[in-house]
Amino acid sequence: MSAIDKLKAQQAAVKERSAPWMVAEQLMDLCRREPDCAELIDRDLDNPQMGIVEAERKIKAFADQHKTGNFSCVMPGEAERILREFYGLPAADAPEAGRRRAVVVDLADFF
Repeated sequence: MSAIDKLKAQQAAVKERSAPWMVAEQLMDLCRREPDCAELIDRDLDNPQMGIVEAERKIKAFADQHKTGNFSCVMPGEAERILREFYGLPAADAPEAGRRRAVVVDLADFF
């Protein structure tokens, strides 16, 4: 079972469009974009303490710390940074951020 399959299974256990449901969406986007990170998330999701509900609690804690009156907001980049820290993933701008490099082949080399 892949990370995306595990995220979908956890997502099915929470209310649609709830905060944990949205965390799963963001993690699936990250997995599709960075396959190496997907492997790390896949292993972490086997641990019940590393599920989407627990990840969402980290984001909520950040929101609560940065509340203005009755309003709080977490920007997508902030949420991604929190999720990367929670799952032990490299920073998005790090060279080893889990992105597989494209191989460029110049067909002229074969002629």
